[in-house]
Amino acid sequence: MNMNENNENNTTINNAQNPNSSSKNNKRYKYKNRRKKLADSLNVEGAAKQETHSQTNANQSPTNKKKKNRNLPTKLIGDEDWQIEIAKSIEANRISHENRLYPLKYNNSSEHKIRITPLGGLGEIGGNITIFETNNDAIIVDIGMSFPDGTMHGVDIIIPDFDYVRKIKDKIRAIIITHAHEDHIGAVPYFFKEFQFPIYATPLALGMISNKFEEHGLKNERKWFRPVEKRKVYEIGDFDIEWIHITHSIIDASALAIKTKAGTIIHTGDFKIDQTPIDNYPSDLGRLAHYGEEGVLCLLSDSTNSYKEGYTKSESSVGPTFDQIFAKTKGRVIMSTFSSNIHRVYQAITYGLKYGRKVCVIGRSMERNLYTTMELGYIKLDRKIFIDADEVSKYKDNEVLIVTTGSQGETMSALYRMATDEHKFIKIKPSDQIIISAKAIPGNETSVSAVLDYLLKAGAKVAYQEFSEIHVSGHASIEEQKLMLTLTKPKFFLPIHGEYNHINKHKETAIKCGIAERNIYLMSDGDQIELCQKYIKRLKTVKTGKVFVDNQINKQIAHDVVIDRQKLADNGIVVIIAQLDKASKTLINKPRVFSYGLVADKQDGVFSKEMVEILGQFFINIKDEVLNDPKFLENQIRQVLRKHIFRKIKKYPTIVPTIFIM
Repeated sequence: MNMNENNENNTTINNAQNPNSSSKNNKRYKYKNRRKKLADSLNVEGAAKQETHSQTNANQSPTNKKKKNRNLPTKLIGDEDWQIEIAKSIEANRISHENRLYPLKYNNSSEHKIRITPLGGLGEIGGNITIFETNNDAIIVDIGMSFPDGTMHGVDIIIPDFDYVRKIKDKIRAIIITHAHEDHIGAVPYFFKEFQFPIYATPLALGMISNKFEEHGLKNERKWFRPVEKRKVYEIGDFDIEWIHITHSIIDASALAIKTKAGTIIHTGDFKIDQTPIDNYPSDLGRLAHYGEEGVLCLLSDSTNSYKEGYTKSESSVGPTFDQIFAKTKGRVIMSTFSSNIHRVYQAITYGLKYGRKVCVIGRSMERNLYTTMELGYIKLDRKIFIDADEVSKYKDNEVLIVTTGSQGETMSALYRMATDEHKFIKIKPSDQIIISAKAIPGNETSVSAVLDYLLKAGAKVAYQEFSEIHVSGHASIEEQKLMLTLTKPKFFLPIHGEYNHINKHKETAIKCGIAERNIYLMSDGDQIELCQKYIKRLKTVKTGKVFVDNQINKQIAHDVVIDRQKLADNGIVVIIAQLDKASKTLINKPRVFSYGLVADKQDGVFSKEMVEILGQFFINIKDEVLNDPKFLENQIRQVLRKHIFRKIKKYPTIVPTIFIM
């Protein structure tokens, strides 16, 4: 029997024993109806619970009522008044929550507008660049590079196409940098060979850009550097910008608060919420919450780890794993990671020193970034601990730690050259312990696997992904993405930094956090989004693209050159040299046929004979006017030979005919 049934039985017994109880019940019934009507009119939930509570009060003795009323104010609150006050409190709290969670919900002005145009970083990992634009002014946030895939033969890095920048260059007031990773600053020197604008960034980012400028012969362009202080607002054209400290896998990363007349935009940059960072500077969540309370028009947030549940582990969690490896290693330790991940390098060096090892830093970018960070005071290390590569052989193996580049399998990196026995000073030994403290960037898996194979064939022990905490991500997992959304409470949401599936998953998380689906837009590179307090919409698509660079000479590779290389790699090439008697339309001597990447060497003879027969038949049936147009003749030969080759081996090779008409 449940509690309600008990109450009904007790009421029945009381009525039978006390004839006067029926009048009391009538009063109760009246009050009950009044309360119900009041609850219905105010749309208050839980009226049944309040009814039970008031029924209990009605059964109390007068003595108990007096005792309870001793603590009430002089003006007693009657039963109906009490219900009204409760209803007012519930409604007030509902409105308070509504205002707190959606501070801009009822701001629907369309007077001021801002346009956001990503030129890179969407539908890909890397190459981040976004333009924020008003009618009068524009700023560029980050100018990053990306890495080529296996089909881009001879290409070392990829930079964004700056076509749209050329169209609005008179409006651009500054370049704004969030942090110093290559996918956010790697294309800056190539940009500065054509454009010059002030660069606002933290000192470390400027220091690393300075190194790049030095490589590219742009030392004089450092006059455009503008070092910033966090929590300080900088007025740049129509924009007021504040750098907000955020944790990531590089020192001194920042989120941005971009204030405009249309409203405040928060750009997270790359981030995670690390509560125990190596430098003891956790993310400035208070500042993000401050802007959330004021009202954020739009949030642009990192989507890289949008499929990863929970929280991303702290950078400090890598330390104990390093300690464990150093403690048991009797030979040399060779640690490879991203050259910009200075806190990872710092941890490795700290544990190397703990076990009495000298430190050898190999790799131009690794040396440059480490020493720049030391010079700027972000980390403190005594230069006496370092040795050069040619000094390694002077120390016992258990006295040496080598920190190097090559965690992505780059063929020109120091680790790759060590693995393939091409390095001048360092040869891999069976006693070596290799630590690859990084995860392969999508597209680099094959290169990383190749380096692992070389290292293992040399007999070395390799610690890679089998150690769960030898590498931790620098990007926010789902729970951290939720925290960013709930702190900033944006009206509109634009997930950024990642492939389409990443930003789509981030959208699902945002909807769970209360962002209306109609207020979320999934951008692609080139989409120009217009924002105001009333709406978010796509205006148009601007031209975007990629520019290929040969990093060995720091020169651009023409797009058609890369396409030709792809065609040659996929389909091969056929070269034909022939002489033709114009009068008789017959071939003079035997034409020479060369093919590469199409048939095996032992089939060259058969293939060459087929090409000569087809060419001979073609000339017999050719019209006289075709012979008078050499370019048209070459095209006709290509078409005939290409059709035959496709029928035979399902390939469309590049065909280069050279015909001498006699």
